[in-house]
Amino acid sequence: MKGYIHSLQSFGTVDGPGVRYVVFFQGCPMRCQYCHNPDTWTIGTGDEYEASYIIEQYKRNEGFYNGGGLTVTGGEPLLQIDFLLELFTLAKQENIHTCIDTSGITYKPNNEEYNKKLLEVLKLTDLVMLDIKHIDPELHLKLTKQPNDGILAFARLLSDLNIPIWIRHVVVPGITDDDVYLEKLGYFIGDLKSLKALDVLPYHDMAKPKYDNLGMDYVLKDVPPLESSVALEKKQVILNGIKRRRAELEQA
Repeated sequence: MKGYIHSLQSFGTVDGPGVRYVVFFQGCPMRCQYCHNPDTWTIGTGDEYEASYIIEQYKRNEGFYNGGGLTVTGGEPLLQIDFLLELFTLAKQENIHTCIDTSGITYKPNNEEYNKKLLEVLKLTDLVMLDIKHIDPELHLKLTKQPNDGILAFARLLSDLNIPIWIRHVVVPGITDDDVYLEKLGYFIGDLKSLKALDVLPYHDMAKPKYDNLGMDYVLKDVPPLESSVALEKKQVILNGIKRRRAELEQA
């Protein structure tokens, strides 16, 4: 079996714990306005690699990944569920730490055939880095062109399965920086029993040249980058929501 891969990165430092070998999967149904990898959107394109080749490349530099491991990202890696299952099966045979960086958009609670495969993948997964773009359904749809109900259900599934979760949220001025929604996001996250970390990332516009080169309109071209200090303030708002929810759970 071969997977459609956008690129391979041998030294990732922001894609999970430690130094990671990062596999960028090709194909994504999301159309996030601030996406910095629009060249990964198209499904069924990219370089084709066998899972065994990727593991071989990892093993060539295995010494660098002590305390790290293998991260799949994209694009959306869960679109290629069969290939991912084969890749992670081989990875666990080599005792490689596995991480999925995902939006969770492929999860639909009633899709039994897909979910059976998904559960098999999750059994082989040590960490899920879950991007929650917006907690509000309508604003999420406007931002990404996709609903968020399946994404939130996926977060609950991970919690129920006790799979470690890192939540990621990008703060975009005027779009995802409203304290009311950030507190609601935290309140939702507070229910996740296997939450291990929260990354609140400041919006940047470094993707502008890529959109220009692809002949694509960058919708947020007039939105200024967010200061890191502001992202830290917004993280505290989310943390307040988490604390409020967990205080309620303790009193229940």
